[in-house]
Amino acid sequence: MVENGIVEQWARDVRTVRVIGAGAMGRGIAQLVAAGGVTVEIADVRLEAVTDAVTHISGMFDKLVAKGRMPADDAAAAKERLRPVGEPLTPFQECDLVIEAVREDLETKRELFSALEKVCPEHTILATNTSSLPVTAIATVLNDPSRVAGLHFFNPVPLMRLVEVIPGARTAEWIPDALADLVKRLGHEPVLAPDAPGFLVNHAGRGLVTEALQILSEGAAEPVDIDRISRDVLGLRMGPCELLDLTGMDVSHSVMESIWSGFYSEPRFRPSRLGRARVEAGLYGRKTGEGFYKYVDGAKQESPEVTAPSVEARPIWVHGDVREELGALLSTSGVEVESGDEPSSQAVVLVAPFGRSTVDTAQAEGLPLERTLGVDPFGGFFTRLTVAVHPGLDTDTGRACLAALAATGRAVTVVRDAPAPVAQRLLASIVNVGCGIAEQRLARPADIDTAVRLGLNYPRGPLEWGENAGAGRVLEILRGLHESTGDPRYRPSTWLAERAALGLPLTETGTTPSDLTP
Repeated sequence: MVENGIVEQWARDVRTVRVIGAGAMGRGIAQLVAAGGVTVEIADVRLEAVTDAVTHISGMFDKLVAKGRMPADDAAAAKERLRPVGEPLTPFQECDLVIEAVREDLETKRELFSALEKVCPEHTILATNTSSLPVTAIATVLNDPSRVAGLHFFNPVPLMRLVEVIPGARTAEWIPDALADLVKRLGHEPVLAPDAPGFLVNHAGRGLVTEALQILSEGAAEPVDIDRISRDVLGLRMGPCELLDLTGMDVSHSVMESIWSGFYSEPRFRPSRLGRARVEAGLYGRKTGEGFYKYVDGAKQESPEVTAPSVEARPIWVHGDVREELGALLSTSGVEVESGDEPSSQAVVLVAPFGRSTVDTAQAEGLPLERTLGVDPFGGFFTRLTVAVHPGLDTDTGRACLAALAATGRAVTVVRDAPAPVAQRLLASIVNVGCGIAEQRLARPADIDTAVRLGLNYPRGPLEWGENAGAGRVLEILRGLHESTGDPRYRPSTWLAERAALGLPLTETGTTPSDLTP
């Protein structure tokens, strides 16, 4: 085996990689390897699949040339590096790395790796592209499990730059760094991920979707409301409900249950009864034509935005720290905004709750409940205004409020009053799950943020996002949710609580016991 001192040299000197499995993932990996200047042997138990894969990859190189994204000479050289070898166990002349991309079944992978150990050169690293199976469990069948690691690519491989490098419990120490260097050589971005349920990306992704399903199960908002708030207020490319429709609820709910059980029923990962019901009903999403949305010829059918009612205008009185900002927005839109310390008897009262409900906020401030609505201050009122309505609200007051807010030209979403506004709950959950990963030392802070940005396409990683929003503010939201609901899913991570108390960045480890010893 290779010694620790030549990790970089190993990655630099890799000449041949065998990819086993010629499906979508195997083809993508082979294309990346060939384009990166490395000879790639393509193998599959179905020989026609190997031929089809070479034809497909060559065609992809031709398309890149036609679009001006790849020089013709580079494409021709990459095609020359594609070598169909047929059967997975075809004798190895020389091979530095094997990447397995066969079906996601533990026994299938174990059988393959056991056979590979008998025929591969001793120096060959054996990598699995598993997206969910424990690397350690796959490696148990080998006499030398130290040569096995996870190398999890994302689909489509050429476009998704992230690669999770996953050491098993027995993986040799030098291998993860060597594989990471090779990933960089191929032009992708590696992150060191734990051999734990969900690895890193799927683990971190539980924050958004599980909380969205919790909000839905409470009846606090509709799927389209949650998605619009997620896109316009949080800046996500896709809301959680449309994301679940895209991936398929059958797949997503299985992942949720797997991670929840894998972490021994950790409340932060608790799946929703809604997910199970939708799976049983066959409401998977796009692939069945109906999920949280209906799809006609592949196009999502979405309800129209809220329109302003035609009602007599009433003055608006804004409470708290947002008075100046929200008041100015309303005033410049022609809405009468009261400036007194108390609202008049006719005024619509607006509060901006953080980590608590509109009702709790109004009661704490002694405001008239029947005339009070909540407006979420997240997002700075720039794109979408989220209004919370409680059961005791006077209907005419609510309509007058909606008309006033619509006058600003912002889109308006109306939701039911809940323990905290929708955007706050989603963001706090995302940040808390990310902090939990860091707290358990499952991954480095930088890797957590990189994995989420590249693997989930979030505008920021959870730690940097929490830092941007303010660790103290996120902690306030979580503590408010925990206190009002009693649900341990909102238990703040120690990583978050400590750094908020100490004034330290969420993105840094800080002083550790190892720093005190030579």
